[in-house]
Amino acid sequence: MSQGNPYFITCLRQRRWITLLGYVLFTGMMSVGYYYNVTFVQLGLVDLGVRRIGMTETTVAAHMAVLALLTCILAVAVGAMMRWRGWSQQFAIKLRMAWLVVCLQTLLTALAPTINSESGFLTWIVAASLALGVGVPATFSMTVDLIPTADRGHVAAVITALAYFASAVFSTSWRIEAFTQQFLLIMLPGCIGLGAFLFGIPGIVRQLGRQHRDPAFGRGRFVRKETTHRFGVNPRLIALIILMFGIYFIDSLGFLRLLETPVYMNTAWQSPDTDVRLLIAGMHIVGALTAGILYSAVQIRSLFLWIFGIFALVHLLYGMHVTIGYAGSAPLAMPILYAVAVSLYTVVNFAIWADISTPHTISLNAAVGVALSGWTATFISTALAMQWQSVGITLADHIHIVNAAALLFFIAVLALIYLHQENVAANPERSSP
Repeated sequence: MSQGNPYFITCLRQRRWITLLGYVLFTGMMSVGYYYNVTFVQLGLVDLGVRRIGMTETTVAAHMAVLALLTCILAVAVGAMMRWRGWSQQFAIKLRMAWLVVCLQTLLTALAPTINSESGFLTWIVAASLALGVGVPATFSMTVDLIPTADRGHVAAVITALAYFASAVFSTSWRIEAFTQQFLLIMLPGCIGLGAFLFGIPGIVRQLGRQHRDPAFGRGRFVRKETTHRFGVNPRLIALIILMFGIYFIDSLGFLRLLETPVYMNTAWQSPDTDVRLLIAGMHIVGALTAGILYSAVQIRSLFLWIFGIFALVHLLYGMHVTIGYAGSAPLAMPILYAVAVSLYTVVNFAIWADISTPHTISLNAAVGVALSGWTATFISTALAMQWQSVGITLADHIHIVNAAALLFFIAVLALIYLHQENVAANPERSSP
């Protein structure tokens, strides 16, 4: 657990402006990238496929599952290559990869509204998978170069708060044309600015690239020793993948069905009332900042327990509302709790992979972690939601099943905490976060 003042306070006092620039660079890249994924990719592509091209929702969902699967495969392959070639420890190479990804995504964003066929849509999906598959290990692995271990929870909180605030407040229209215009205004200057930074001031890039040698940056919070063999199995990584998979799976499987229920969208995320969207955005910020504090202050198992518990409560409320019967309205308490739960786990996702890694292992750990938890869960949950709809499972039954899954994970984490405490009591020298 971190002690004393945040590291960035020390940097401010010592006027270490280049280190602080690294904070800004990482926060900007990750917040815009996540904002892009949760809006343009997850919502804009559905509008493009259904409304503009005329595909069925089932066909679009199948294509989105392809996007998730390809991204997963490419991310793991690129992450493994980066570790094998030593690029995981070379900031300049990772920054070049990230810049190329931004350039490709900018081009794809501009082209998206011009697509008018299913074959064109699939081609776009494949190209986007390439960008995302390279972008995940390249950007997440920069954590060890730019963000010290003590501040990762705080920075992850800021990234999460910015991304979700923007998605709740500014993305009022879920149409591909609106998303394209919005993101080109961000991505074009970002592409130019990142290129100027990369090629125009190589001295600063080199200085940032040396920071991972400092144990304050390079040694993750949960790292006990460096893995001596090339691709050793990390038990903590496997456990985290299972837990994060459960979170993403529960979130995605539940939200996919809520997304198709107008009463839950029109009274919350797509409400015409600005105050409602501001309230949800505010709760995203509260959830993110709370998670940033808790991430450094409590054991990670306890934070997972809170996340699964809130998700179980949220889906219990939605299930009760569906069962009782909704008459064109829904309580704001449900999306508010949903916003808190989503912000909590997103903060963990941005911080945890670097905290179980060293500069040597970060690219593969991040790729495997994000791909096998987030993207695989998206692929499976999308396929499962399609299957359930095809066999006529009702909204109420769907939500009840998701709630049961959340409760199972909650109980499992609770049992893990109990067993860990028993083990620590019997073997104090084996205590770990």
